[in-house]
Amino acid sequence: MNEDINFILDSTKEAMDNAIKHLEKQFVNIRAGKASPAMLGSVMVNYYGSQTPLSQVANVNTPDGRTISVQPWEKNMLQEIEKGIQIANLGFNPMNNGDIIIINVPPLTEERRRELAKVAKAEAEDAKIGVRSARKDANTDIKKLEDVSEDLQKGAEQDVQHLTDKYVKKIDELLESKEKEIMTV
Repeated sequence: MNEDINFILDSTKEAMDNAIKHLEKQFVNIRAGKASPAMLGSVMVNYYGSQTPLSQVANVNTPDGRTISVQPWEKNMLQEIEKGIQIANLGFNPMNNGDIIIINVPPLTEERRRELAKVAKAEAEDAKIGVRSARKDANTDIKKLEDVSEDLQKGAEQDVQHLTDKYVKKIDELLESKEKEIMTV
């Protein structure tokens, strides 16, 4: 097969892989009832004048399924960390005991579970859009190739469609798994 077609297929596969990786990252941020350090992944803290990820100024643990503890590496960072958690607007109420910050993760209500399932569906749809966009770009690039027979072009377009189907199926499986996780009480 033509080198140009192989390059197009490889870059299409890479773009589709990136859509899946992004979706998996987004799914980690959607909480499903159990406390997890990843829930605070988006928290930024003012660390001596610059915005720094929480994980770089404190140790974040989950002593049990309903609690997150944040142990700053410098005690004077407690207020800044507390403020950062509140600014992140995650719906948590951090409690500062002078040594560590403790966050009790409330159990999800049925209504909140449904909202989170909708968020997961929207993220999955965004990933599908990314995959379809990669397909469209690949097909456009294949049509631009001049020194390739029509049969090779058709074959390459079919390969791109097979890739697209495979990645859309993977997204559906990830979504189904995440919805089950969210709706399990």
